Amino acid sequence: MIISASRRTDIPSYYSEWLFHRLKEEYVLVRNPMNIHQIARINLSPSVVDGIVFWTKNPIPMLNRLSEVDRYHYYFQFTLNAYDKDVEPNIPSKTHIMIPAFQKLSQVIGREKVIWRYDPIFFNDRYTMEYHCKYFKVLAEKLGDYTEKCTISFLDLYRNTARNMLPLKIQQEKREQQFEIMQRFSEIAKAYGFYIDTCAEAIELEKFGISHAHCIDRERLERIGKCKLTIEKDPNQRTECGCIASIDIGTYNTCRNGCLYCYANYSHKAVMKNTQIHNPASPLLFGEIGADDVIKERNVFSCKEYQMTLFDL
Repeated sequence: MIISASRRTDIPSYYSEWLFHRLKEEYVLVRNPMNIHQIARINLSPSVVDGIVFWTKNPIPMLNRLSEVDRYHYYFQFTLNAYDKDVEPNIPSKTHIMIPAFQKLSQVIGREKVIWRYDPIFFNDRYTMEYHCKYFKVLAEKLGDYTEKCTISFLDLYRNTARNMLPLKIQQEKREQQFEIMQRFSEIAKAYGFYIDTCAEAIELEKFGISHAHCIDRERLERIGKCKLTIEKDPNQRTECGCIASIDIGTYNTCRNGCLYCYANYSHKAVMKNTQIHNPASPLLFGEIGADDVIKERNVFSCKEYQMTLFDL
């Protein structure tokens, strides 16, 4: 079993204390987002957790406590964009805080465990082709020695993101613009010693040396854990998504980053309400178990393949 922590919220940034409690107690309760009264109890024992993928824009709250996840194989998806406060209002200074945090994280756990994400890309009068290329190079120069790859995607306009981004007056990019920026990014990446892939994009970019990403990546987890994993593609993700199956332990409408392009927050009011009833000691990310709630143990198991092959000898 692979744990995703989390596509739905920034657990390392805002809920790391809760996370450490859950790993120590070796279980977590997760509400079904489609039926809030259905709660899954998920075993977090290292005997069944084959890997954890952390998604974050700020891992600083975890940096001094990484020894507490030493029992697990894991890596970080670290989003570090060139957007300002008009797009990412609650992200600390990129220059003074987030770039050094990226570098420190990589120094502590290794560059193969820190994936740089520059996404989503969108264009408007401020965030132009030249803007993105200029600042992607600035970031690449500072991060290239600290990561193996950068994963990139273009903006998907869900109903809530389209509403939130109206003030930015974004311009729908043309296919020619996608090809141009990816070619220019690939040249920058090559110059600074890492490679690029794309997250859930149908566009084919092999001629630039760019492949489709597996953000929850079986091969990376096998390399980190030094074992084979028998896990198939996640059937719950989009067709273009290359991720293997995982269980997400986050909750929608709980991320305080406030990024305008976020698909996981439907309502600022709901975010404020939910975060106010967060209890780091609770098995739930927020709130308490109610009389109408039904808790069921989720059947989980390790996917490690113990039988050796000739190639393992």
